[in-house]
Amino acid sequence: MLKALQIQELVKGGEGYNVDFKRTVPSKVKEISDEVASFANAAGSYVLIGVDNDNRIIGAEIDNNKRSAIQDTIGEIFPALKCEFYLVDVEGKQVWVIDVPSGKDKPYITGDVIYVREGANCQKLRSAEEMWAFFAEFAKIFYDAIPCRWLDIDKDVEPHNFQIFMEMANLSHTLPLRRLFESLELLTEEGIAKNVTALFFGREPEHKFPHAIIRCLRFKGFDKVHIIDDKTFGGLLYQQYLNALSWIESKLEVEYIIKGTGPREEIWEIPLDVFKESIRNAICHRDLYEEGGTIMMEVYDDRVETSNPGGLLPVVAAEFGHKSMSRNPLIFGLFTRMQVVEKVWSGIPRMRGLMKEAGLPEPKFDTQGFFTVTFTQRVKTNSSTDSTLNGTEQLVFDCIKATLGTLIQQTNKSVRTIRRIVKRLIDCEIIEYKGSKKTGDYYILNSYND
Repeated sequence: MLKALQIQELVKGGEGYNVDFKRTVPSKVKEISDEVASFANAAGSYVLIGVDNDNRIIGAEIDNNKRSAIQDTIGEIFPALKCEFYLVDVEGKQVWVIDVPSGKDKPYITGDVIYVREGANCQKLRSAEEMWAFFAEFAKIFYDAIPCRWLDIDKDVEPHNFQIFMEMANLSHTLPLRRLFESLELLTEEGIAKNVTALFFGREPEHKFPHAIIRCLRFKGFDKVHIIDDKTFGGLLYQQYLNALSWIESKLEVEYIIKGTGPREEIWEIPLDVFKESIRNAICHRDLYEEGGTIMMEVYDDRVETSNPGGLLPVVAAEFGHKSMSRNPLIFGLFTRMQVVEKVWSGIPRMRGLMKEAGLPEPKFDTQGFFTVTFTQRVKTNSSTDSTLNGTEQLVFDCIKATLGTLIQQTNKSVRTIRRIVKRLIDCEIIEYKGSKKTGDYYILNSYND
């Protein structure tokens, strides 16, 4: 049974793959059995009644009739599932706990439907074909949930990585590291870290997971013959995501549209946001059991391809673009908490929409073996709406762009980050900007100019 302090720590961590909050008993009490079944079909965990969506313990009154209704709806789950249902006083407020085990007789069905856990949500599998195909695929344990016995939380977890996660997930910094990992289901019942813990928080995880990397290639021309740039990004999954975005940004061309005296408009060959979607989709859904498979980003003269090992699950293929099932639900859940992933199954429609808005062909999806997304580039021009660069102006522009590309590659940072660093150098009186906004330049101050 959970204690009051454990409930407070779970609430600080927010809803996720392992915990669901209810302000009170829902009017459709079957919603509770749906949540319970989804937990039983995953790793188990808790439904807390008396907690709102803002992570506040507000308490809930449940009379005998409602208690019976909750027990009855859980009793309708098949095969039979034994859950503990009890009351805990948390600083004078009543919190009701449904303690759900990870079921040993999966799949669990409620109302002739199987529910599975995807991040902080439960999803419905409707047809028998979908149900059996899904569980046949996942008869093996999720790769991100395998015990990572070499990881020592006290020695191998980088505090900086932990702090970044806490800030992006808007979680309390007072929550102890081990307690957080327990509440996020990142540890086994024996207290052993799972693979996801190393991939998200460990030091240099690529040494133990050499295939969990992103390889970025720039080819000359239209085929895989001449490689002119080859970068491999390992490390923490979130850092891989940022590094891959910075790399692709340095490889794409941008056209500046100048209209009168207003701000210039940036028109990229391919909208940058589509790569946010495709890269995080690849990280969350790649088949980590494929030891030889890595995420690939390939840039050609006319297109960009992003691919990851592992074709679509049958249940996803049947409703492609409308349903999502992650091969790595714990990884997906952590990205969701960091607000890197917006919501379930939004990636495919969003990529299609972004390309359409940019006046480009829809992305092409190849689901055989590897899952590959191909984005067609915009036809390049050298002119703006009101003016055209002459030869010298174009040369200066190309030099500036080359310098920026070099900075991005050497620092593995985005353009936005580089701009922020330049501002800090100015604030620290290391460099200064002289001249007008249009014709000025940066200069190193004498104290730093050898």
